[in-house]
Amino acid sequence: MTDQQVIELIEKEFKEKTLGVTEQYLEIHIPIYIDGNLKIDRIDREKKGELIIAYLPVFNERFYFAIYIDIVTNDIISIGTEAHNCVSFRADSAKFNLEELATMTFLDSTDGRNKGDKKGTGFWEESTIFFEPNPEPDEFEDKLKKLLDFLESDREGTKHLVRDAGGYIQVTMEMHNGNSMLGGPHIDTKALKRMSDLGLEINFDLCVGGKSFKD
Repeated sequence: MTDQQVIELIEKEFKEKTLGVTEQYLEIHIPIYIDGNLKIDRIDREKKGELIIAYLPVFNERFYFAIYIDIVTNDIISIGTEAHNCVSFRADSAKFNLEELATMTFLDSTDGRNKGDKKGTGFWEESTIFFEPNPEPDEFEDKLKKLLDFLESDREGTKHLVRDAGGYIQVTMEMHNGNSMLGGPHIDTKALKRMSDLGLEINFDLCVGGKSFKD
């Protein structure tokens, strides 16, 4: 199934609303169109089996529409939302500057700042280095797996940042509060062991957004 076929299938469903849930979502939120074309941030073809997921940005929100498509029948089988999931590794230090933190690993950082850099009306009290190898829309479990794959490519460097700069995994999630049944992240035993082997802690920052479903 090509990207264009995915887009056409979703546009058709948004127009005809053959699934009851489609109307539920479109009553309260709308997708984004650019020059009349539906915007899709990612088509996930990494799932096992016969399923792909298309992630569409939601107007004025950070979470996504998630469209689940059976690639055998070429049918949309479900529509939901996926949280804006940011899963990163970070290390903070009042002792080391950003350049010194970067030399502790050969991993390429995503961003960083130095102690003393301006922060609004004040200044940062610590230097920080960030690693987010998978910023695209994705499920939390997949993002965590990909981050651990990335960190394990330099185990000693990761452990160095954990040991000398308090490195840890930071998760920020903004979920759609459609009916107050939010669910939450799940970490399986395999991921827990991988984190433990690297000496990693994990911190969650969870928030909600969006409109509730209409009665």
